[in-house]
Amino acid sequence: MDLIYLDPPFNSRRSYNVLFKEANGRAADSQIRAFDDTWSWAEIAEATLREIETTADPHVAEMMQAIVGFVGRNDVSAYLVMMTVRLIELHRILKATGSIYLHCDPTASHYLKMLMDAVFGARYFQNELIWHYQTGGASKVRFSRKHDTIFWYTKSKQWKYYGNRIAIPRTRK
Repeated sequence: MDLIYLDPPFNSRRSYNVLFKEANGRAADSQIRAFDDTWSWAEIAEATLREIETTADPHVAEMMQAIVGFVGRNDVSAYLVMMTVRLIELHRILKATGSIYLHCDPTASHYLKMLMDAVFGARYFQNELIWHYQTGGASKVRFSRKHDTIFWYTKSKQWKYYGNRIAIPRTRK
């Protein structure tokens, strides 16, 4: 693969449903549960961590051990274990000239950055892209959350850049 864009669940602790609309455009009563973006430490997370410890690159295994040791065996570490095995596989199938873009939000981006450094190598970090959006209102108790992060890594120094200059004009209010 030359290009991977990964927009995984964000560990939002929410359930997502597919909503249907009536022919007239109004929301229908029917819906299908799409997925639960909730994670918890259970046997599968423990078994996956053992797999990482025994089969992954030592740097990746050490990073996961450090994260689990720091945050504990909980929903965050279960999410990160799930992401680690996927990042390892994506690294394996990415061509030497390829790039990977990982879309995440502030709930775990700091941990995901460390995992990406361990799996892809900090020297192959190319950029942190900020996706700013306008949704959400002002809060009286904290600053509003109005961005996601996209980490861009390459597999080697021989990567190809397929993008063009992307500029979305700002609107003035």
